[in-house]
Amino acid sequence: MKKIYILALENSVLQVIAGTQYCFATINQFQLQAGKEAAFDVKLLGLKNQVFPFGPNFAVTPDLLLEETEKADLIIIPPLFGDIPTAIESNKEFLPWMTEQYHQGTEIASLCLGAFFLGATGLLDGKKVSTHWGFTDLFREMYPEVDVQDGSIVTEESGIYSSGGANSYWNLLLHLVEKYTDRDTAITLSKYFAIDIDRNSQSAFAIFSGQKAHQDEAIKKAQELIEEMIEDKISVDTLADKVAVGRRSFERRFKRVTNNSVLEYIQRVKIEAAKRSFESTMKNISEVMFDVGYSDTKAFRTTFKKITGLTPLEYRNKYNKLPQN
Repeated sequence: MKKIYILALENSVLQVIAGTQYCFATINQFQLQAGKEAAFDVKLLGLKNQVFPFGPNFAVTPDLLLEETEKADLIIIPPLFGDIPTAIESNKEFLPWMTEQYHQGTEIASLCLGAFFLGATGLLDGKKVSTHWGFTDLFREMYPEVDVQDGSIVTEESGIYSSGGANSYWNLLLHLVEKYTDRDTAITLSKYFAIDIDRNSQSAFAIFSGQKAHQDEAIKKAQELIEEMIEDKISVDTLADKVAVGRRSFERRFKRVTNNSVLEYIQRVKIEAAKRSFESTMKNISEVMFDVGYSDTKAFRTTFKKITGLTPLEYRNKYNKLPQN
């Protein structure tokens, strides 16, 4: 069972806190009705016994306080509301705790303007983030070391997730449900809440840049080799040999610092290169496939759709706006 803490922040959007609780509670209900165990242990976490996220008329009673927490699998940050610096200041006791949790392996998801609070931890420095399109200039001003993704709905990097503005937080919740359970459960949830699960509003928008915010130089070298050898078929043994690390140790270290197996990482780098090619050239599917080191059409199509949620043709038709001959 995955342990999830939803932060009950002062100066935040109450509806999103409630919606997030509703989301995971519904999944648990689905699981129980199917004769399975609940998938999530969800707790509302506060700094005080009573929190007023959206003004004095709406009070929230957290399930537990900061000093009562354990290591979580996921922390969810709701959108801030009102004056951003004031909202950050009123919740600042969470910041060192979130940083400690993240360094222990906990993943963190910010919803909409929750990215501003996550930015205050420093964990986003050098990473990509999504937030509300109307606040990107302010975000860049406050956090110049963070790479804001204009127009992106869902961004994922190094165990940190973020969503674009307003109701697109549901796209991130669906993304997280699929990650922590499975695709079928996410589809069921999307139908229940009448939300479009089409990946063009989820993974097709995510940009994979590789998780390099770590100190393992051998693994960083392997990551660079993967990026340099896009056109080649790369084996785990080859990479381990090139960085002079035994295979078992190499795979273990790679997974620990990137949160991907070596093969998953290779696939994601290759598919990211394929996506860029489909967006900016008129190469056909076979040409792009060969450019990124695939020779089996079925394997390429299967991997591409697994990662992006779209077939190669669907992706090219959606994102390539070059004039057709």
